[in-house]
Amino acid sequence: MNIHEYQGKEILKSFGVRVQEGIVAETPAQAVEAAKKMKTDYNSDWVVVKAQIHAGGRGKGGGVKLAKNLDEVKEKSEQIIGMQLVTPQTGPEGKLVSKVLIAQDVYYPGESETKEFYMSVLLDRAKGRNIIMYSTEGGMDIEEVAEHTPHLIFKEEIDPKVGLQAFQARKIAFNLGLSGDAFKDMCKFVAALYKAYESTDSSMFEINPVLKTSDNKILAVDAKVNLDDNALYRHADYAAMRDESEEDPTEVEAGKSNLNYVKLDGNVGCMVNGAGLAMATMDIIKLAGGDPANFLDVGGTANAETVNAGFNIILKDPNVKAILINIFGGIVRCDRVAQGVIDAYKEIGNIPVPIIVRLQGTNASEAKKLIDESGLQVYSAIQLKEAADLVTKVLAS
Repeated sequence: MNIHEYQGKEILKSFGVRVQEGIVAETPAQAVEAAKKMKTDYNSDWVVVKAQIHAGGRGKGGGVKLAKNLDEVKEKSEQIIGMQLVTPQTGPEGKLVSKVLIAQDVYYPGESETKEFYMSVLLDRAKGRNIIMYSTEGGMDIEEVAEHTPHLIFKEEIDPKVGLQAFQARKIAFNLGLSGDAFKDMCKFVAALYKAYESTDSSMFEINPVLKTSDNKILAVDAKVNLDDNALYRHADYAAMRDESEEDPTEVEAGKSNLNYVKLDGNVGCMVNGAGLAMATMDIIKLAGGDPANFLDVGGTANAETVNAGFNIILKDPNVKAILINIFGGIVRCDRVAQGVIDAYKEIGNIPVPIIVRLQGTNASEAKKLIDESGLQVYSAIQLKEAADLVTKVLAS
C-alpha cells in the first residue's frame, strides 16, 4: 500500500528520523495558515508547496514550488490544488491533486554547502535479504544514475540473523563522503531509517533526497513509502492511512469483493482462480494473438457471487473484446462455477462480448454440459489449446 509523503514522514519521525517538517493543506486558505505556523514553529520564512499524490517526479510536472511570502503561498497552492499533475510515473492521464504539503525551507545558508543523497531500503528477492541502496547523486531519478553512472550506486546487505550493524552505518556515511558531525548524524539517520522500515513491515522506504544541511544535519526531504499489504493486520493505524482516491477505482471495487485485480492495456478479459494459473492464462492469450486486459484472480473458492463481481469489473473496461474464464476445479467444483457463470450472465443481462469458459478438474464434464446446454453466447473448452483457439476465433470474427 502506497502512502503520501506527509504520512511517510510521520512514520519516519516516530522512529527518530529527522525530517523536513510540514503541514498538510486542502485549500489555499489552509495553506496560508500552515505557512504562518511554519514561520512561528520553525522560523521558516520561505516554504515549499508540494503536491501530495502517489507518484514521483512531482517537481518535473510543476507540483513542487518555492514560495517566499504568504501571497506566493496562496498563489502557488491555488495553481497546484485541483491540477491534473502529470509526471513520468503517472502516465499521460496524470493524477488529481487534492492536497498539498506546506514544508519548511531546509536549504538555508550556513557555514558549509548543502548536499543531496539518495537512499532506499528494500528487499533483494534474489538474495532474500534487505538491502540499503544509496548514492551521492541525490535528487535525481535513480534509474538515470544506474544507467549513466552505475559506480555511484552502493548497496549494503543486511544479514537477517543480526540486523543492521553499526559498522555498516559508518561504511554508508564514509562512502557518501561525510565527516565530522555530518558523519555521526548520518550513522544515526541510517540506523533509525532501517528500524522504521523493519518495524513497519514495509516493502520499500525511498528517501530522495536525503539532505545534509549547511549546519551538518541529516534529514529526509522526501519520503516514498510502500507498506506490505499482507502485514497491515498488524498495523491498523497504518492501514487507516490508505487513500482510495489515489488508486484505480476498479481495483478498489475488486478489493471490496476480495478479488485480486490489476488493470492492463489489452483486449481480452481474464477471470482465473489462482495467481499461477492466471499468469499462464495471460501467456496463452498472448500466444493466441490477443492481449490480456487484466489480471483477475478470483481465489480458490470461486462461486456465483465472485464470478458475478468479476464480470462486472471486467466489463467496465471498454477495450475488452472477449472474456476468457479459466478455472481449475480442485477445492471448487467446476459444475458450481459453470452454474455461477450462467447465473451471472442472466443477472447482468446482455453481455456484449463473447465468453470462453475453460473448466478443468472436479466435475469438468458436468460443467461443460451445463455451459453447452445453457443457450447463452458462451463457448466451453476443456484443454488450454481449445481455449486459445477459441480466443483467436472470437477476436477474428
